[in-house]
Order: sequence, then structure tokens, then C-alpha cells
Amino acid sequence: MPRSISEINAEHLDRLRAWYDAAPSKLSRSSVSYRAILAHYYNLLISPDSSVLEVGCGSGELLGRLRAKRKVGIDLSERQIEAARERSPDCEFQVQAAETLELGERFDFIVISDTLNFAADVQQVLEGLHALSHPGTRLIVNYPSSLWRPAFALGYALGLAPKPPPSNWLTTADVLGLMELADWKALTVQPRVLCPFRALGIGTFLNRWFAPVLSWFCLSVFCVARSVRGRDTGPLTVSVVIPARNEAGNIEAAVLRTPDMGAGTELIFVEGHSKDNTWEELGRVAREHPRRRIKVLRQEGHGKGDAVRAGFAAAEGDLFMILDADLTVPPEELPKFYAAIASGHAEFANGSRLVYPMGKAAMQFLNMCANKAFGFLFSWILGQPLKDTLCGTKVLRRADYERIVANRAFFGDFDPFGDFDLLFGAARLNMKIVDVPVRYRDRTYGSTNIHRWRHGWLLLRMVLFAARKLKFV
Repeated sequence: MPRSISEINAEHLDRLRAWYDAAPSKLSRSSVSYRAILAHYYNLLISPDSSVLEVGCGSGELLGRLRAKRKVGIDLSERQIEAARERSPDCEFQVQAAETLELGERFDFIVISDTLNFAADVQQVLEGLHALSHPGTRLIVNYPSSLWRPAFALGYALGLAPKPPPSNWLTTADVLGLMELADWKALTVQPRVLCPFRALGIGTFLNRWFAPVLSWFCLSVFCVARSVRGRDTGPLTVSVVIPARNEAGNIEAAVLRTPDMGAGTELIFVEGHSKDNTWEELGRVAREHPRRRIKVLRQEGHGKGDAVRAGFAAAEGDLFMILDADLTVPPEELPKFYAAIASGHAEFANGSRLVYPMGKAAMQFLNMCANKAFGFLFSWILGQPLKDTLCGTKVLRRADYERIVANRAFFGDFDPFGDFDLLFGAARLNMKIVDVPVRYRDRTYGSTNIHRWRHGWLLLRMVLFAARKLKFV
């Protein structure tokens, strides 16, 4: 009589448990070095004030190196768990199989490092993790690159490394497909680790400077994903921040054309040392439209980035939006951004002006070429597709903005525009960034505050800065 799937899976787990119970709990020096390298990359993805669960933690070498407030590890081998408790007393360890995991707790990060291939049923494991996650949870998986499978097989055959128990060999396409089936959506996929040991600093040098450009040859692939279940949280209140410098002729139109959204919308104008009568016009418009919730601030610092931060500091809504006062992105487009966030499809909605036909004088040809080039470069650096990084319209939740502020020290005060402080911060926190195409119109009042060559040089510096902080690490 044929065995059932549950019987086959149970037999697989028994063999796996027996192998790890018999394996030495003390790792070799090369294995310790490899896990130290993995921990370096995990610590770039994990917030220090978070809770972490590692599924298949073995003897706890990796989990013990992670910087987190609470660390829990599970493994099906009791012998490995005993060794983990001795090695990392600051962590909590339990003997459990990933397929039948029950903890009664939700974690900010769930880590599966080099063990997904050993699961009896990968889809079942991934589906079970939803019970241990909340809407902001990030699942981080690293697995060996399929390119190196023949080399590993040869090493096992020659006795250069202990042969592991029978396992799957998942390609990136397999991992992404299984995540999709289990309602996890991959955010970034990044190959890492050219050299699995430090080798007097040579390995560190290779992994930092060469792995990003020789990604095909990397040993391990890191995938960050989020759950796509249960993300609609109901109506949100909205704060629209509108930096306004020399925009007197656009103020009333901004008030009249910005729709009410969600559970209520406030408009926050931040006047930035105008040479025209923008400040006086803001006062007039606020008085003449008492039904709209309008706040008017006078900027103390300089630059759009400073104006955005001042506006967000005064905002009271659940959702923060930026709208440029030149109205080249029509205010009528803002409900699209609201829907993207409120529905859970995005955690950071980024305007894209490069999809639909635009006004004849809206963007010069060289500016368009530069925008497309920067979009390509930043997509590679951030690991998520971005078509237009320079569109001023960006939307995110208050709670996520506060997380970006809390982690701002990682990048420092580097951005006079305000766009990249938010984009880089969102990427650093593994937020889902989605482009929202908009119609880009001609300016009808005043002139642009953008200086092509001076600001173009600043943008090039942003590329190098982001690459140094996020890619070559």
C-alpha cells in the first residue's frame, strides 16, 4: 500500500533529525567564519530593537550574532538546541520542526538561513509562518546559489566537506514561486558572498566590492519578503504637505483641487523664503476656505527636504503625502496614492512621471534622460524597481515615517531634496516601494526651483552615497 504524503514527510524529518543529532555541535572554523559573514548581511536588514525568530537555527551560531532585542530559535534536533543554549544564553531556543511550528508569538523578522532546502514541505513551512507574523513582519531567507551545486557535489564526493542529508535544491525561481503560493511577496533578491571566509581580510574585500557586480558567481542568495494577507486597515486620515517657495499663483488652486481622502484630509503649506507674495497669499486662502483644514508654516531652514520635515512634524494624519506646489503633478492624482497604501499593495508610494505622455514644456529632453538614468541606477542599488526617483509626490504612513526618522542616523543628514532621505530610509527598512504613474503637466505659474547642472551633480553624489551605504557593504 502506498505511503501517504504525511508519512513520507515524517520519515524525511526523522532522517534529518537523526543526522543533526549525530553531527558535531561544534562548528569548524570555516563554518563559523561563513556564519559571521551571513550575520553581517542579516544585521544590515534587521532593526536592533526588533524581535527575531530563526527557523532551523542549529547550534545557534548565526542567531547569537544577530543584533536584536529578542531572539528565538527553533530546530528539530535536541542535541543542537542544547549546544545553542550553552553558546547563546541571551537567546531562547525550542525543539520544534518548522512544519508543525507553534509558538503563540508574533515576530518582526523571521529568518531561514540555509535550511529551506531541508524542509519536508517548503510551502507548508511558509504558510505556517503567517501565524507568527504581523503586517510589518519581514521574512528573510538565504539559500545556496544553484550555480554552485556541481561544485558542492564534487566537494562532498572528495571528502572536502561532510555530506549533508538528502535535500531539495531550490533555485531562485522555485523560492519565489513557493513564496507566491504561500502568500509571501518577495521585495528584494540579492546574491551575496563571493568568498565564504574572511582570509585575512581578502574575503571581506571581495564580498564588499566585487560581489555586487559579480552577483552571478555569489554563493548565497538573500530574499526579503512580506506577507500579503490581511493588509486593509480601513479609512485613514491624510496630511498633505505642500512646500511652497515663490508659488503665490498656485496656492488657491492647490486648495480647491486637492480632494478629501479617507477619514479626513489636512493641507499643510510650508512657505520657504519666497520673493513673491506667497506668504500673504497663504494667509488669504486659509481665511477664505475655512471648511478646509489648512495649516500654514514658515520655514526656518532652507531647501525642500527641510520643508518636508517641518511639514511632517506638524502633521496629524495617519498618512503623509508630499505635493509640489507647482501642481505639475495634478492634486487629483492623490487618491491613487491613498489607495495604494490603504489597500496594502504598497508601503511607500512613489510618483512616476515617465509612463504617461506629459505636457510639452513639462520636462526638457536632457532632464528626461537624466531621470531615466537615475531611475535605472537607483533600482539596482535599492533592489526594487523605480522608474522616477525625482518625482516630488511621495506617500507613506506616519508610523513608517517615524521608523525612518528613528533610523536616520544610518545615512545622516545628507539630502537637500527630501526625496532620497525617504527612499533610502524605506529601502533600508525593507518597505515595499511601488511606483504610481501620474500625468505630468506644464507649470502655469512661476519658474522651476531646480538647477539642472548643480542639482544634477548633487544627484550623482546621491548615487555614490547610496551605493556605498546599501550595495557595497
